[in-house]
Amino acid sequence: MTNADRSNESDIAVFIGLGSNVGDREANLREAIARIEKLGLAVVRESSIYETEPVGLADQPWFLNQVIETRILAGLTSEHRPALGDPEAIATVQAEALLYELLKIEHEMGRARTIANGPRVIDIDLLLFGDKIIAHSKDDEEWPFIDLTVPHPRMHLRRFVLEPLCEIAPEIVHPVLRTTCREMLASLDDDSRVRVYRQRSPST
Repeated sequence: MTNADRSNESDIAVFIGLGSNVGDREANLREAIARIEKLGLAVVRESSIYETEPVGLADQPWFLNQVIETRILAGLTSEHRPALGDPEAIATVQAEALLYELLKIEHEMGRARTIANGPRVIDIDLLLFGDKIIAHSKDDEEWPFIDLTVPHPRMHLRRFVLEPLCEIAPEIVHPVLRTTCREMLASLDDDSRVRVYRQRSPST
């Protein structure tokens, strides 16, 4: 039985965006997914890998981008949440704990945040956390500032996010905009080039 087979209706659907344009880009994506799975997340679906034109800083190599759908299994973050409490507060704690772990993966894989929108070994974005709307910031000893905004504040503006997301979840609804991924992509004002680099397996 795979991790995906163990998911159930109480699991939280979490969509994560991945990107890399330094070194072996495809291997970097694979390693990031493997590390995410080790957190206890079940990877339910993976999009194709897309080669995408850089956005924000043109003078750098093209990226490989991918979106994965995961499930936070019901007991995964029990250590981070109280036995009783407001469901929305619990979701914020869970999402914050996940974001912290994703930042750690980026750091451990060698990402250096020196140039805004610049080259990176790996970029991991928390796009959607179920249907939750979360805006929460805090200071942290290891990470000077954690800004948790879900849905990701720029996902609806980025072709390199929407193309792979719509491939695996075209009818997913943006909790703030109340529009589907398909509708966001159709109305997108972004002419950056995005092309399939490696087609996903029919089983993923």
